[in-house]
Amino acid sequence: MNKKKKRGSFLVKWWFTMKMALHGIVSNPLRSALTILGVAIGVASVVSLMGIGEGARRAVVEQFESLGKNVITITAHDSSVEFKPEDSDELVERVEGLVAASPIVNTKATIRWRRTRGNINVIGVDNEFPKIRDHELLSGHFFTGLHVKQRSPVAVLGYNVAVSLMAGRNPVGKTIELNGETYRIVGVLTEKGPGKADDIDNKVVIPYTAAMKIAEKRTVEAIWGKAASKQDADLAVVQLGRIFKRKLGIAQNAPTPASSGGEENSMPGNGRPMPMPEKPGGVERPKPILPSAGDQLITITSLNQLVKEADNANRVMTLLLGGIAAVSLLVGGLGIMNIMLVSVTERTAEIGVRRALGAKQTDLLLQFLLEAFYVSVIGAIAGIAAGIWGLNIFESYGFTTAVSFQAIKIATIVALISGLLFGVYPAISASSVPPVEALRRQ
Repeated sequence: MNKKKKRGSFLVKWWFTMKMALHGIVSNPLRSALTILGVAIGVASVVSLMGIGEGARRAVVEQFESLGKNVITITAHDSSVEFKPEDSDELVERVEGLVAASPIVNTKATIRWRRTRGNINVIGVDNEFPKIRDHELLSGHFFTGLHVKQRSPVAVLGYNVAVSLMAGRNPVGKTIELNGETYRIVGVLTEKGPGKADDIDNKVVIPYTAAMKIAEKRTVEAIWGKAASKQDADLAVVQLGRIFKRKLGIAQNAPTPASSGGEENSMPGNGRPMPMPEKPGGVERPKPILPSAGDQLITITSLNQLVKEADNANRVMTLLLGGIAAVSLLVGGLGIMNIMLVSVTERTAEIGVRRALGAKQTDLLLQFLLEAFYVSVIGAIAGIAAGIWGLNIFESYGFTTAVSFQAIKIATIVALISGLLFGVYPAISASSVPPVEALRRQ
């Protein structure tokens, strides 16, 4: 029975204290609103800035992932070391874990469809391209290895190209002209989105043999490969680095290529550097200078590693933005303390009457802490709503944003903790005022 009475007495006291704390906030609406505003601004800053950072991180990661999983790019940065198309097949045979590879030719062409005419980006690939880039077809099919071998004039349209040219009709089976030559459309790629997958939606994909004819070249500037897994991709990058260092003659243990008087292929596949032309007047040509190991003649990159690095970099940026915004939460906490100290001074008479009527120090301490807690909770809720609203405004202007629940959780916890911490001193000040002194100040 005594336990029930004590429990009932405790609940009544707690309920009364909660009502007193709420009354203390409601009785001073302007002061309470300003305090809540300070907390809300801090929470909204954290939610919005971390949301912008998280959106930027996701956008960058999506950009890389749209190029395919476990993809390795081998890109030449000098015309003297461009690749032979057959190098891709050789690499698949030599590099363990590499399941597919495709020569890449990027060029431009004049496109004509009925009365529509203009310039368009063209990418030349082989039949392994959809597998490498994890890119499905919306309609039709991709060209085959036989099309590539026979240099067949066939084309697969990017999504935007198909929509703009055909006005929503299925283009498969129809023809377009590229640089005056008629190409039969065999398929349409699925949409990747603006700027994704190297802007493939706005390109025409044709066999690399046909693209080399348009570009008037016999070499390709890049090779794209696909590994079976992330581990295989990392190992393949190492193996490819060793292979091309030997081919370029820049490995420490690579034999020094001997110069020859006849003409030699300048591509890395033959393991010899491009010979220097003879100078006029019969002057003996200088010996070819091998590129140093530090020269960026080619780059071998795993897109998995790029995704990881971009993700880490953007996470750091998001945390920095959140840290900067968290300063405003500190300011909001200071505002709570200042306003509550003023409240203690103004409510000295109320404190004295309550103490004279038997209120304990713990009751007053709990009341003022609850006031700080209420202000923090209301400010946090208002700040979360304002932060999400701000993210929607940013998104309407074309920014990529994301509502980060982690940011909401962190901002709310920090707001509540700062409100309680900064409310402790005013609460102690209120509870420690002697009843006689409080009544005298009245």
